[in-house]
Amino acid sequence: MKNIDPRHYDIIVAPVVTEKATFASEHNKVVFKVASKATKPQIKEAVEKLFDVKVKSVNTLVRKGKTKVFRGQFGSQSDVKRAIVTLEEGHRIDVTTGL
Repeated sequence: MKNIDPRHYDIIVAPVVTEKATFASEHNKVVFKVASKATKPQIKEAVEKLFDVKVKSVNTLVRKGKTKVFRGQFGSQSDVKRAIVTLEEGHRIDVTTGL
């Protein structure tokens, strides 16, 4: 088994499976939900080590939490940081299989 740092699992929280993320996968891009404190170099290193691929670039965004009403009670969703990871040609990640 290769040497994987357990902190990589704290950086990459979950894959994002949406219609937009599926269309992005056709252009060698994968979208992940990441820790709010994670930096681009940390995300790049974590994806390369966990999935054994070569990362070309990482773009991040923070989706601000929305205010929702449920049964008359107001609540707010948490802010979510996402990373759009562009892979080098010839590399792929199948997010449906899991880790």
